[in-house]
Amino acid sequence: MTPPAAGGVADLVRLRAHHPEAVAEAAGARRRRPLLGPTGRLMIIAADHPARGALAVGDDRLAMADRFDLLERLCLALARPGVDGVLAGADVLEDLLLLGALEDRIVIGSMNRGGLAGASFELDDRFTGHRPVDLSQQGFDAGKLLLRIDHDDPGSLDTLHTAARTVNAMAAHRLPVFVEPFLCRRTPAGIRTDLGAAAVTTSIAIASGLGGTSAYTWLKVPVTEDPEDMERVMRTSTLPAVLLGGDLAEDPDTAYERWRGALRLPTVQGLVVGRSLLYPADGDVAGAVDTAVGLL
Repeated sequence: MTPPAAGGVADLVRLRAHHPEAVAEAAGARRRRPLLGPTGRLMIIAADHPARGALAVGDDRLAMADRFDLLERLCLALARPGVDGVLAGADVLEDLLLLGALEDRIVIGSMNRGGLAGASFELDDRFTGHRPVDLSQQGFDAGKLLLRIDHDDPGSLDTLHTAARTVNAMAAHRLPVFVEPFLCRRTPAGIRTDLGAAAVTTSIAIASGLGGTSAYTWLKVPVTEDPEDMERVMRTSTLPAVLLGGDLAEDPDTAYERWRGALRLPTVQGLVVGRSLLYPADGDVAGAVDTAVGLL
């Protein structure tokens, strides 16, 4: 990997310490583009995991904890042809702004990061990240919220209620919001998501009905356990959708084929993939990103 061109990540500390106003200045000067480009497809790199304390990649529990390394990987990924933008928390996005890596890129702010990984309150997923007003003031392009629903956990109701209010607020600012819904359950090993066809169908139906309008709502959905179910599952809503990448611990070629099939469906507009592309098993970030772009 090559280091970022805009002075290197080591300069970020100096800028943050001596010129905190540089963040707002960079946001105001950033060149923007439409959400959907000429191809009508989206390829977004996700890096919002650290803000929820989710730092693991495979067997390395702290893989994403090295911010300088993460930023180098992100800058490399964002520079690849066909990559449209990035999804991250405020601190990561501001680092990328200061590095000049977000010009002509879609910037999606991650909104609810309070459901810390492994916490007893994980499903009471408070909105501790970007607010709609923050995204609007900084000239960012969209927001994303995670909606995990466990019928046995009262925290899910608080998350559901706040998610609906956030959908309304984003629509008031005319900003797209990507809703990532799951049905899940708590197990001794932690929160487990249900990727069966019935569960994914139900989660899509719930997410599509949030708020007083769905005009600015997008869905961020997984590929079902059986990829053959995706055509039926995605008929649950007319909202535009992107596929989330998930973990490529399995054979990467098999995962790519699962994405390829789902990308042919009429409501599926693209991919949002993070750790699988930023930390590929062979270390080739550019190669992993290019492969994913090729699926579109």
